Amino acid sequence: MKNILLYNSGGGLGDCIQLFDLVTSLKIKFQESRIFYLGAHENHFQNNLKEYNIDIPTLNINLQYFGFRWKHLFLAKKNLKKTSVKKFDLVIDLQSKIRNTLILKCLPNNNFYSSTMNYFFSSKKENFLNTKNNINIILENIGKVIGEEVKLRKYDINTINQKYFEEAKKILPENKYIGLSLTQGNAYRKKSWSLSKFINLSKLLVDKGYKPVFFVKKNDVDLIDKIKSENSSAIFPELNTNLSCPALITAMSTRLEKAISIDNGVMHMIGLANIPMIVLFGPTNSKKFAPKIKNIDILDSKVMNNTEDIDTIKVADVLKLI
Repeated sequence: MKNILLYNSGGGLGDCIQLFDLVTSLKIKFQESRIFYLGAHENHFQNNLKEYNIDIPTLNINLQYFGFRWKHLFLAKKNLKKTSVKKFDLVIDLQSKIRNTLILKCLPNNNFYSSTMNYFFSSKKENFLNTKNNINIILENIGKVIGEEVKLRKYDINTINQKYFEEAKKILPENKYIGLSLTQGNAYRKKSWSLSKFINLSKLLVDKGYKPVFFVKKNDVDLIDKIKSENSSAIFPELNTNLSCPALITAMSTRLEKAISIDNGVMHMIGLANIPMIVLFGPTNSKKFAPKIKNIDILDSKVMNNTEDIDTIKVADVLKLI
């Protein structure tokens, strides 16, 4: 395996973080290979997420929103010739849109793995296990394509520079901290639980002897002021440091007893710390997006109340899990 390509059409930070275990597994299995990432959107691996030290380069073929434009069907192979890569030994398609898969398959390859149309486009017709969400099963399916086992290797947060853990201990030096993440990155669907419910929950946590830690960007001044005006005990750790990156969120999460979050990028940053979590879901798929950790409670309004309205989840539903 000289060249391996991962393709992902998701555009959020969380979409990339969910691939950490997959990338780690491939890098350990194929230590002499060049592994590239091709995204339809911004490459977070080498930008916002670079402090996680995943170290996977972008395949730059100069096609914005790769896979989402039919013209890419004619340009993909042509543009690849302008790079140092002429052919891939393995292409891994991590999405299931037919158009995107057809375009991706135009790139010269020896082995092609895709779950699109029930694995129709995969280079081998095997008895694949049906999944889009379980990295372990994806690795098992990839092993069937290439004819050798690829074991799951978990991403180790100790890969992160120790300065972030030292900073986290300075910012959160005590115990009894509970993290709260309430802002959503994409506004296309309402994934946020009401601010009033988060504030009420934080007050109840204080009554029970906990210290509520809100993960809110320091430039979100109005939101911070609103929460402070309602709960003077609220802690905003990002106000107390000059460092700022997702890896710091993960490091600070190791200082928490538990975290409560909606479906957002911060949820995945916290999930890497493998601490107990309570995650709240409304319109999005909790089976697909919830962190794959053992100690997690999922409150999904679709399951609980037969509605995508996340606000039907009550404060009491969360509190009884703490």
